[in-house]
Amino acid sequence: MQLVLFVVFLTVYSLTLIANATLMVLICNDSRLHTPMYFFIGNLSFLDLWYSSVYTPKILVTCISEDKSISFAGCVCQFFFSAGLAYSECYLLAAMAYDRYMAISKPLLYSQAMSLKLCAFLVASSYLGGFVNAIILTSNTFTLDFCGDNVIDDFFCDVPPLVKLACDVKESYQAVLYFLLASNVIAPTLLILASYLFIIAAILRIRSTQGRYKAFSTCSSHLVSVTLYYGSILLNPMIYSLRNKDVKEALKKLVWLTQLEI
Repeated sequence: MQLVLFVVFLTVYSLTLIANATLMVLICNDSRLHTPMYFFIGNLSFLDLWYSSVYTPKILVTCISEDKSISFAGCVCQFFFSAGLAYSECYLLAAMAYDRYMAISKPLLYSQAMSLKLCAFLVASSYLGGFVNAIILTSNTFTLDFCGDNVIDDFFCDVPPLVKLACDVKESYQAVLYFLLASNVIAPTLLILASYLFIIAAILRIRSTQGRYKAFSTCSSHLVSVTLYYGSILLNPMIYSLRNKDVKEALKKLVWLTQLEI
């Protein structure tokens, strides 16, 4: 069974790395993809690539090794980076919702409104907010008093299995968890919902059916990514981008250039 799990995790992990890395290369090399939307998608790929790398290598080692333990320092690092990357993605998806709102509601001013400076600020703020909150969560979690046999009944170090090992969970720690839930999940979700309310209102003002369909199609991939995020964060950039004609053309161009070099 461990060998089966090893093959499954290795396959999914390899596909995730290849897909996200390919997408990042396409966005960097193709001038048609040098737009605010693809700037955000590239960062989404970057986050998902590293997020999968926080857990999977350790899981692969555990599957083929007799030693199933993880050091205290290793658990802290895994916990911190997974939280930071996950929180950053929450903020980034909210920034992408704002980008889609600007593209649909103000198409003529879109390039000016979504300047490179603003896009860089939104991405940097997403990373900063995510990792600052990860510091808060990690520092509060690993100052708990742990007792018992220190066995984590899970694939990785996360809040639920670690809380089970704690001798006593104080109300102050529960308050921290509620604060992080509100700031990293509820707040970005509300921003996304607000953006889409304005997007729907803007689409309804478009008179032609074709115009409405075109406007909605520009944000349909983002809706799929947001939906999948809460179930699985590995495939967001692929679903977001492979639905897009520009990415398909860039991929064909990259394959063609590779064949010429060979």
